[in-house]
Amino acid sequence: MFIQTEATPNPATVKFLPGQTILERGTAEFKNEAETADAPLARRLFTLQGVCGVFFGPDFVSVTKRDDTDWSMLKPMVLGVLMEHLSTGQPIINASAKTTQDDNEQDDEITAQIKELLDTRVRPMVMNDGGDIEFESFEDGIVYLRMRGACSGCPSSTATLKMGIENMLKHFIPEVQEVRPSPEY
Repeated sequence: MFIQTEATPNPATVKFLPGQTILERGTAEFKNEAETADAPLARRLFTLQGVCGVFFGPDFVSVTKRDDTDWSMLKPMVLGVLMEHLSTGQPIINASAKTTQDDNEQDDEITAQIKELLDTRVRPMVMNDGGDIEFESFEDGIVYLRMRGACSGCPSSTATLKMGIENMLKHFIPEVQEVRPSPEY
């Protein structure tokens, strides 16, 4: 098994591409070991000293390190865990685990347009950088979005929201006045 690695705009996060499907649908983010009960691969990655975040995309795993940890030490350990776990066919995530997926609720026309633009024009680029973007709400002209994975805490995420996503949404949807990060829960 050959696993490629890619740097992300977030220096604390590296994207690992194992050349196979990680999640069939949605994404999953784990910010600490306590959240990994239904995710055996994430649980194993958190046993590595210095890991402080794990994000699963369709065909990648992004790992975030603590500030006091160096990638030259951590990356080989992450690669070892990924190779061993994936090559032996162990489950990545249990069926009971919570992942983000498209919801089936009926959206108003503006919300549907926002989601469509995010899914077709923004999400592919953000996933390319090892993260994801999640629509939270549209209220009083303000779009609230949650940055996940490598994009969460990335130094350039504010610029991405304001200069990239906000400008694009305002161009296509005049009702959009501003884009803000969703408050963390």
